[in-house]
Amino acid sequence: MSVNKVEPEMEKQHSRNIEAADNGRARVENYEDGGAGGVGCCGIILIACSFLLIILTFPISIWLCIKIVAEYERAVIFRLGRISKGGAKGPGMFWIIPCVDTFRRVDLRTVSFNIPPQEVLTRDSVTIMVDAVVYYRIFNPSIAITKVENADQATKMLAQTTLRNMLGTKNLSEILTDREEMADQMEHVLYDASKDWGIKVERVELKDVKLPMSLQRAMAAEAEASREARAKVIAAEGEMNASRALKEAALVMSEAPSALQLRYLQTLSEIASERNSTILFPIPIDFMSSFMKQK
Repeated sequence: MSVNKVEPEMEKQHSRNIEAADNGRARVENYEDGGAGGVGCCGIILIACSFLLIILTFPISIWLCIKIVAEYERAVIFRLGRISKGGAKGPGMFWIIPCVDTFRRVDLRTVSFNIPPQEVLTRDSVTIMVDAVVYYRIFNPSIAITKVENADQATKMLAQTTLRNMLGTKNLSEILTDREEMADQMEHVLYDASKDWGIKVERVELKDVKLPMSLQRAMAAEAEASREARAKVIAAEGEMNASRALKEAALVMSEAPSALQLRYLQTLSEIASERNSTILFPIPIDFMSSFMKQK
């Protein structure tokens, strides 16, 4: 079977696993829904008394029964300690029974928090400080309330532990170069651990990697030495190319002696353009020796 066929099957299997997990959570939630049928005789009596009290104090009691939640909120209602049927309520207006029902508001918006800088020892025995930011949201209010005491605090502690454990298995070079891949891997790990709490981790980003000062100086010295070595190699290559060009020019001039005089005139032209007060004329030594003999 080819790789292209295997990948869609793996994606389908992953989606089936997610649907099975959601169905399992739904069954658990339906099992926990008590309603009026699961409160017992005493509960039914208390509910009846509450309705009687509402009728006797009407219309004042109506203001205690009406509750409103915003578009981005949901209300988890507990009736005599059990989640009422229908799960979370909202958005908009809903009714509760005073003295019997209590409710918890749950914010469904995406929440972001900073992971405090964590001192981590990498696999190649380098101590670094790393901090990150995590974005998550609650997708199942009932589970987030009933399955974990404090979903926000639990997610933050899990993110800190996951960051330390993951960075401890990486080399320093991998941490500095593969930050996006590590962030995606950490996102998947956090989602697999927090989805049973009704929380979905949407994004993880590594903000900063702080190195010790001694290591920073060593890396800076290494980079400077590398740049100097490259500069010397480039300068040497330039000198070699220049010497080859001069050799070829000397061969051309040796074939035509008048070319040297033309080069002299060109040099004088360049000197005159710079407005110098002193001009040097190159004179062959043979010419001077013949002049000395005439004297």
